[in-house]
Amino acid sequence: MSALAMVRPKTTSEVSTVLRLCHEASQEVVVVGGGTGPVAGAEPTANRIAISLERMNQIESVDPVNASCIVQAGACLQTVQEAVAGYQLLFPLDLGARGSCTIGGNISTNAGGINVLRYGSMRSLVLGLEAVLSDGTVVSSMNKLLKNNAGFDLKQLFIGTEGTLGIVTRTVLRLFPQQSDRRTAMVALRGFDEVAELLQLAKLKFGTMLSAYEVMWKSYLEEQLRFNGRRSPFEERHAFYVIIETEGADSQLNEAVLTETLEAALGDDIIADAVIAKSEQERRSLWDLRENLEPFLSDKPSFGYDVGVPIGDMPDYVKLVESNLKCRWPDSICYTMGHIADGNLHFFIKPGRKDARREDCDEDVYGALESFGGTISAEHGIGYEKRAWLLRTRSAEEVAMMRSLKNALDPKGILNPGCVFE
Repeated sequence: MSALAMVRPKTTSEVSTVLRLCHEASQEVVVVGGGTGPVAGAEPTANRIAISLERMNQIESVDPVNASCIVQAGACLQTVQEAVAGYQLLFPLDLGARGSCTIGGNISTNAGGINVLRYGSMRSLVLGLEAVLSDGTVVSSMNKLLKNNAGFDLKQLFIGTEGTLGIVTRTVLRLFPQQSDRRTAMVALRGFDEVAELLQLAKLKFGTMLSAYEVMWKSYLEEQLRFNGRRSPFEERHAFYVIIETEGADSQLNEAVLTETLEAALGDDIIADAVIAKSEQERRSLWDLRENLEPFLSDKPSFGYDVGVPIGDMPDYVKLVESNLKCRWPDSICYTMGHIADGNLHFFIKPGRKDARREDCDEDVYGALESFGGTISAEHGIGYEKRAWLLRTRSAEEVAMMRSLKNALDPKGILNPGCVFE
């Protein structure tokens, strides 16, 4: 990281003072969080002041009756999860970077993760927030109500806008009852049609108990096994693998519904095989096969992607991407997995050539999206990395409105300049 200076405020008032002074001097600033974002969304440079909220990391209060908590933006996601668990409450946002990413970063990108199917993305989990505008004005909308239609919902201006409209300093998060029983299974399937069919069956049979449905293409799982020297949970190789997770208060009911549903799916030839975790260690072992990204990032160059595609179009889209890559780089390998239930796919691409350029890979991945009505970002944002592609998945009118908001709230353009669009 290279910056003109680093500022580490401890209160909203201090953030306000910093921004007021920077605004008066037309000094560019960039907010840095946990450093886990993959789209270059926070890029300090030699002419910018970096603002770190690492000292604003307190969980100010937990309200079990209102099922909410007040948290400072620099708090680590895992710290929040563990703190509210002591009240038998759950903050359901969950992703592999839970131990490093911050709540402010999660808000800035509208983070999704593995539990979106049941609880929604960050946009659904923020009841209220406090933010500082570019001129130092503090907008405090620390709403604790689930329903509040009094005028515009101003917090939405700061969720998913990547620190370009204001700096979030504090937030009110929505919590849920901690479920006493969790069941996890990994399922092997022969084709993508069966993956989609099992998803519909799981929604029907599990209802609100279904919290996660994660798919891995064969190459993804096999690279995990090879890299880590692990044995497959299954005796035979299969085209797709899905992790299903359910949560509920009744352990017997939860176990029975999961077991009966998988047995029925096996009998109807929807699935080829299944294993159910019998302990937390076995559960964690299954999730490690999905969450450990080291096998895909260890070789250089390697390129990661986060895209959104309608579920029914996923197999054709993935085949087109793989075909594009093979035409460009015959030795390339594309590893695919995703939060399929919300249309989110992740690619990890090893081009097999040291001179491979990210820009060429972008063309093969993002260019293939247009005919499927997909998006270049499902949960990680645009940052600096994807801004050249924004007009390929957003209309000119939409981008013009985004610019209007930016100009209205940050007329001098000092907040995270160049992020999202030039």
